[in-house]
Amino acid sequence: MTRRAVFATLCVALLVPTLRSQEEGGALLPKGVTPEIASAIERGLQYLARTQNRDGSWRNTGGYGSYPAAMTALAGMAVIGSGSTPTRGRHWLVVRRATEYLIRCQGTEGTISSLAEEGRSMYGHGFSTMFLAEVYGMEEDRRRQEILHDVLTKAVQLTARSQSRAGGWLYSPDQNGDEGSVTVTQIQALRACRNAGILVPTKTIDSAVKYIVDSANPDGSIRYSVNSGGGGRPPITAAAVAVLYNAGRYDDPLAERALLYAKRTLPINGSGNGHHFYSQLYLAQSLWQRGGPDWDEYYAAMARWLVSQQQRDGSWIGDGVGSTYGTGIALTILQLPYAYLPIYQR
Repeated sequence: MTRRAVFATLCVALLVPTLRSQEEGGALLPKGVTPEIASAIERGLQYLARTQNRDGSWRNTGGYGSYPAAMTALAGMAVIGSGSTPTRGRHWLVVRRATEYLIRCQGTEGTISSLAEEGRSMYGHGFSTMFLAEVYGMEEDRRRQEILHDVLTKAVQLTARSQSRAGGWLYSPDQNGDEGSVTVTQIQALRACRNAGILVPTKTIDSAVKYIVDSANPDGSIRYSVNSGGGGRPPITAAAVAVLYNAGRYDDPLAERALLYAKRTLPINGSGNGHHFYSQLYLAQSLWQRGGPDWDEYYAAMARWLVSQQQRDGSWIGDGVGSTYGTGIALTILQLPYAYLPIYQR
């Protein structure tokens, strides 16, 4: 059996949650997910399905401008996080449309982005590559599998070519620079591709993980970039922990110090220097993968806060970026206990 076939089998198996469940109000829910949380998730999914454009995108505009590829990928991750695939589930058509849109966004050089994101195309590229890699393992149509394989292969090649000498990435492929948040996005995309059976150069991932390690301060915080100096950035620190765990470095002393720093500097009810949703997206992943009482306590408090922040239309407004961004991240966090997405697996 090929790696892709194994991955596909895993994804299908994950459609049935294997976590210890509890029955509340007639519904079987994963541990920690209450009927109130499940209701908030459903309203959020309905919002995303309702606001998807006919071409499959989400063009949510907030204080940072419009980033269709990045927003579509984030919203798409939230929808497949509910258990829907390109062919199955209540929102299969939403997933299919998002997938087709992002495939069309790929340029001849391999970048998955839109013209609106030209100045910061690597964000859209990273999130889109991760989403399509997850979808690839769920796809049942042979022809579409082949198309996705080609798209992801080109995407990985572009990512590898645009890596800086230090091991990171900057906002666009030709800048030959690096900073932490873009680098984290690329590492997770590459890990998702490798998990799905797409060829990823080991050297590229190893250099990227080393970049994160080299950006650390003695207190465990992670700087904006490897050469920037100064204090660490709490949001990037939280993201770095998720990356180290993705790389299997659960017992790395740096991961432990970074997680303690992130927990200390990123309260559930706000902060993150204006990047609260972004910070919690990665802190939640880290604590979920870590498991145990830390996760149970965090999820109960974070879910309570998110439910209190949900708008009447089912959306969340995130970090001034907009409702697609906020809703995509909130749903991803709330749905982690369902364990549908391989990239977030323990």
